[in-house]
Amino acid sequence: MTRVALNGAHALWTVALGLAAAPVWAQDAPDGGALAPIVITGSGAADARWRGSASVDVVDGRELRDGQLQINLSESLGRVPGLVIRNRENYAQDLQVSIRGYGSRATFGVRGVRLFVDGIPASAPDGSGQAANFPIGSAERIEVVRGPFASLYGASSGGAILLYTEDGGEPGEWRVGAGFAENGLWRLSTQLSGRIGGAAGWSYVLDTGRFETDGQRPQSAANRSTTNAKLARAHDGGRTVLVFNRQTSFALDPQGLTRQDFDADPTQTSQSALDFNTRKSVSQTQAGIAWDQALAGGHKLELMGYVGQRRVVQFQSVPINAQTFAAGSSGGVIDLDRDYAGFNARWRLQTEWAGGRLDTSAGLAGDRQTDLRLGFENFVGGTRGVLGNLRRDETNRATTLDPYLRAAWTRDDWTLEGGVRHVSARYRSEDRYLINGDQSGATRFSGNLPVVGVRRQLNPQTQAFAAIGRGLEIPTLNEAAYRNSTGTAGLNTDLNAARSISAEIGLRGRNAAGLWNASVFDIRTNDEIITLTNSGGRAVFDNAGRTRRQGLELSSEYGLGDWTFSTAYTFLRATYRDAFVSCTDSPCATPNTPVPAGNRIPGVPQQQVFAQLAWTPAWATPVGGVFTLEARHTGRVFVNDANTDSAEGHTLFAVGARFEQVQGPWTFRQFLRIDNLSDRRHAGSVIVNDGNKRFFEPGLGRTFSAGVEFVRRF
Repeated sequence: MTRVALNGAHALWTVALGLAAAPVWAQDAPDGGALAPIVITGSGAADARWRGSASVDVVDGRELRDGQLQINLSESLGRVPGLVIRNRENYAQDLQVSIRGYGSRATFGVRGVRLFVDGIPASAPDGSGQAANFPIGSAERIEVVRGPFASLYGASSGGAILLYTEDGGEPGEWRVGAGFAENGLWRLSTQLSGRIGGAAGWSYVLDTGRFETDGQRPQSAANRSTTNAKLARAHDGGRTVLVFNRQTSFALDPQGLTRQDFDADPTQTSQSALDFNTRKSVSQTQAGIAWDQALAGGHKLELMGYVGQRRVVQFQSVPINAQTFAAGSSGGVIDLDRDYAGFNARWRLQTEWAGGRLDTSAGLAGDRQTDLRLGFENFVGGTRGVLGNLRRDETNRATTLDPYLRAAWTRDDWTLEGGVRHVSARYRSEDRYLINGDQSGATRFSGNLPVVGVRRQLNPQTQAFAAIGRGLEIPTLNEAAYRNSTGTAGLNTDLNAARSISAEIGLRGRNAAGLWNASVFDIRTNDEIITLTNSGGRAVFDNAGRTRRQGLELSSEYGLGDWTFSTAYTFLRATYRDAFVSCTDSPCATPNTPVPAGNRIPGVPQQQVFAQLAWTPAWATPVGGVFTLEARHTGRVFVNDANTDSAEGHTLFAVGARFEQVQGPWTFRQFLRIDNLSDRRHAGSVIVNDGNKRFFEPGLGRTFSAGVEFVRRF
């Protein structure tokens, strides 16, 4: 079966959960390096994760797909400790993703966690990103990077999620798959891969698919179409890779529910969402090229570049009065047209030095986004949910230019490694809607992000590792869009980046049976970014002082005969260390709610558990049967800085069965699955600091799903 590479120590896991684990081997996974990925596939030995001091989990592509609908990353990444990834059941807002508490404040999309697909950023230079364009159907693996070394991916890198797609090979392969679930959900996809011209020719992968759902609540229907293509060709001492991605989507937005509405009926939708017909449409196209070439003496040159365009139109439910009377209101409709591009160039040297192996690299990464942003009223006369008068017209630009260095030295049972990245981000806004005066402006953020780590092999089966480094989280363009003093449009030049020091120490082990992992970490942040005011559909952000995130991550995977047991546990205590004043209502033009020191950071569960038992009985061998029982526990989650309410902790169970038969060149796969077996009412995620108190996003009740896949080799 497919296996997962994890990092940590089994002894603590045994104490915490009373398990006696016999671990299993990690699967082979190329090393993508600790720096931002600049080539389309990683490079290095298969056991590079075992040799390094960074916390990196690797989930194989088959693990992402087998027995799953293959629509959301949340289906399969719950097994990664330290990662919170939840489906909002609202495709207008994307998944809720955080790593060790970074990114938890995001009310939509992904913040504080960097995303990459085949080395190309799925995160913009301002740190905002979306996981909807991750091509699960053609994924070869996903790497989840946590801890201090994540900062080498740039600003707002509290963690990083990297997806690498498959390479085409010989024989070629054609896959067609479909998945079905309740609420009218279906997915149809196909993948074609192979090679043209033999070993010296081009390999190709084409992945295209579509999914639709009616949603579990009124105003929650959605659809998405994706196409992902990849061409690769090896040449003497190097490789060239071309990638292309196209995504279009449309989603109605049911928004969250208040406590009263959630308790009364979690399947309902807020009246404001229905009145304004809240919705979002997205189209995105991007292309990239990567080239690397080995030079004499162990030197290597790696180059990557990409361009893209993204269009978003979103109708919100900002009240008419807030748009009409609030000074500087940008309306209730967002019309965003974004052009973006970037590059990454790296020199690398691998050689023998001082009795060990030295791997050094240096490079320069740059990214740029240009947003033509229009705002319109979402009403005409008494008709709501339609395009009205222009209220905002500006061009926003964000650029980054980051030089970086990294070195790793390995000798005998030791590895010493470290790096530094200089982050420089510049924002500029050019205002053309001058009725309220010229709100143009500019601001910048910069900092040096050093990190060092060490790994010590204690015996052939066990090693210790430790790392410490600095991080920098910059506000997104949306978070910096309104000024602190007046709440009017114009870049908030008083808003600082949050700066942190992160440290971790851990143990990990493996033997012929498997692997186990444990680590503890401590993260101390200054100038944490928080919501200051909500008024007229505008949120103003400020810096709150110091926060602290302390945690423990435990995981293991082991097999015994026909049984395989996988587990992951996360304890995270994230708190504000300094008191501040914020808003809990909308409208709120002046902060009026004290937030005392010691309050929990919202959006972060203190405990999270994943456990899966897989059984492959001998009697099911003729049909390739695997049966699974899965449990996921999420602890209590506060919904705002004031900690006045929370989503209760809950445990969800799921059962599944998958089958595989091979007949000549054909392979047939089927799966059945039941999620939330006990039909537990729960909040699948929360909207942090929502000014209208619509914090709760209901999770699905008991849900049946099934799927089939046909594979033809040629």
